[in-house]
Amino acid sequence: MFRIDFNKLRFLICDDNPHMRRILRTLLHSFGAREVYEAEDGATALEMFSHSVPDILICDWAMPIFDGLELTQIIRQPDAVGNPYTPIIMLTGHSEKRRVTIARDAGITEFLAKPISAKALYQRILSVVANPRPFIRTKSYFGPDRRRNTSNTYIGPERRNGGKAEVMPQSALIDKARVSS
Repeated sequence: MFRIDFNKLRFLICDDNPHMRRILRTLLHSFGAREVYEAEDGATALEMFSHSVPDILICDWAMPIFDGLELTQIIRQPDAVGNPYTPIIMLTGHSEKRRVTIARDAGITEFLAKPISAKALYQRILSVVANPRPFIRTKSYFGPDRRRNTSNTYIGPERRNGGKAEVMPQSALIDKARVSS
């Protein structure tokens, strides 16, 4: 078992609702985070993303200018400004399977349905920090591996669309945020 030093991580929150930003900031500060940046729309978040270089982006789906989906697609461009490998936690009040699939295919790392709880937010952050999934590049997708279960027991045709996949292992944020004991 290990602990995360949130003080070593930099967060960017993007949500058009100031009350939700305040709730998220308060939760992150209660976890120990000190560097928490905020944006009220996708365009501001994109600008702050390139300047503040966050370790984790938490963004709402529905926002003005760029919504969270468009923001994710812009960030996940391999040649984009900033770090395209940054973990993205998508917040939304709409958690239908269709929306989860659309967000996953856009390249989000984790999905979190509103209303959020401190425990659920902590678990998503712990997941992206301690268990990063490798990134996949195909002709039609660049982002975290969409498969959660990577057992070798599946025998059958390749189900991936977009041609041959290039797998890029990720460095774990845990190396940056681990508490030494």
